[in-house]
Parts: sequence; structure tokens; C-alpha cells
Amino acid sequence: MNVLLTGGAGYIGTHTAVELLQAGHEVVVVDSLVNSHEEALRRVERITGRTLTFHRADCTDPEAMRAVFDRHDIDAVIHLAGLKAVGESVQQPLRYYRNNLNALLTLCETMDAAGVRDLVLSSSATVYGDPDRMPITEDTRLSTTNPYGSSKLFSEQILDDLATSDPRWNIISLRYFNPIGAHASGLIGEDPQGVPNNLFPYIAQVASGRRERLSVFGDDYDTPDGTGVRDYLHVVDLANGHLAAVDHLADAPGHRVYNLGTGQGTSVMEGLRAFERATGSPIPYEVVGRRPGDIAVCYADPSAAARDLGWKAVLTIDDACRDGWRWQSANPGGFAG
Repeated sequence: MNVLLTGGAGYIGTHTAVELLQAGHEVVVVDSLVNSHEEALRRVERITGRTLTFHRADCTDPEAMRAVFDRHDIDAVIHLAGLKAVGESVQQPLRYYRNNLNALLTLCETMDAAGVRDLVLSSSATVYGDPDRMPITEDTRLSTTNPYGSSKLFSEQILDDLATSDPRWNIISLRYFNPIGAHASGLIGEDPQGVPNNLFPYIAQVASGRRERLSVFGDDYDTPDGTGVRDYLHVVDLANGHLAAVDHLADAPGHRVYNLGTGQGTSVMEGLRAFERATGSPIPYEVVGRRPGDIAVCYADPSAAARDLGWKAVLTIDDACRDGWRWQSANPGGFAG
């Protein structure tokens, strides 16, 4: 199968490209390189021993996207491209709405014109906002708390309406939780630009000496150790979730949604201790006040993905910390270094 992977040079995109290539698919990557590096794609080819095709283009550019579809016989699309920093989205809501929604609209219009109607969307657990029950199932009430999450929820609504209007579309949206870790080779991993927005890249940079200490935002939540609990998912498991979705697109027409998570929560302190086990050294931290908008507990019920897609997470938090530390140690300056 020829798979178009938008945002394929990014963190999740590169790991997904590896799994697609190793499964025998052909991969065409479209990426603007705004938050990624072309070197990451060369590393993908090194890991797999296979080549991919890369187009530096923006998914919001109709002419550029038409050129990609004119050049390649695409069978299915995995749409990962988009702006993704929650905090930044609060400061720049119009930029996030314009970019993320326009990219999806342009992509779908181009796909439809080319007769390609198999699509996997990168959605997010942020569509659940502050959930009213645990674990989170796909029918949990949807209520976002930031523009990034809203852009994902609006994207899902667009795809609902598209699939309703034309039954030829096969669409799966993957609502995934907190991807962490790196490929076991140490050749690709998360390479945040500037100050990391997520917990584990920050821990890794503290462990490597790039930052002084980790700030733990609150230790007075109603959780076993007082720190926030999240569902941390190894990025390779997540990549395989996209592969499973592509393989099951034809099972049922319309738009389906699935949670991708481990089904269990890990607290900030548990994550910190797991990373210390990976490094063999203590990691300095300080407890500070809660961040506005943070919730106490959030973890998935991934049973629908297991039932319908044959997918489940198999890698552990210790696997993720080991692989993440291998990546950080071998690439202290990221891909640019």
C-alpha cells in the first residue's frame, strides 16, 4: 500500500514511518519542517534499510498538495501534521485554528478530487477536556479546555459530516494519550524545540544536564502520591496503532474513533522514578504550585481498539524511559546536533 504520511518528519511521524516501512508499505512524507528535521527521515531509512519519498510542503497549500497526489498513486493517508503545543494554543488560538483546520480541509478536498478516501486522523485525548469518569471510553463526554484540543474536536466533527455526506469515505480518528520514549535504536526520538512542553522530554534534559531541575506542578492532588496521573504510551506502540488503523480502514465505512493508551495511569513521581532507574542516577526536582487547567487523573480504556483493530500497548513505562534515555544520551542536541 502507498501511504501518505503528513507530518512524517516529526516525533510520531518518524516512528510511524518506521513501522509502515517494516510492514512492507511504501511511504510518502509531506512535512513543512517547521517543527521537525529532514535528518530524522534519513534516520528512518537507516533503521529500516528502505527508502521513502519526501516532499517539503505545507498541508494548507492546495497547489502543493495537488502536486503530491498528481505525482503519486496514494492508497491511504495518515494525517499527523499540525501545531500541537497546548500552552502555545492558548496564547495563539487563531494560529492554531487556522493551521490545523485549514490543513485538514485542504487535505480532504485534495483527497476527494484524487479519489482517495481512506484516512487516519491524529486526534487527541484533549477532546475529553476534564473527563467526568475514569477510565475514559470513546463515549465519554467531549469538552475541551484549550484551543489545541478544540481544533482536534472540530476536526473530528468535520470528518463526521464528511463521512455522513459521502459513504465512500473510510475514516478512523485515533485519540491518543501521552506518547513517550523513542525507537530502541536510539536513532530517532522526541526533539522538542525550545523548552519542552511535556514531562518526559523535560526529565530527559534534566538528566542530561541541559536543565537544572524538574518542576513538579502540585503534590496535593487526590492521587496515591499527590502528583498528577496520566496514561503514558510508548511511541512505538502508538506507531503500531496507526499501522493497525490503516489495515482496518476498509472494515466499515464512515468515521470511527478509538482511544490509544495503556489503560493504566502513572503519576509524575512514578515516572520520575522510572527515569531514574533508566539513568542509574537521581534526578533533581522541586514541587511548585499547580498549573491552571491541570486535572488530577486521566487514563484510557483502550478495549475498543483491541476489539476492532487488534491493537494493544505492549511496552512498559520502564521500556519507554530506557529508550528515551538512550535517544537523549546519543543525541544531546537533538537532530540538529
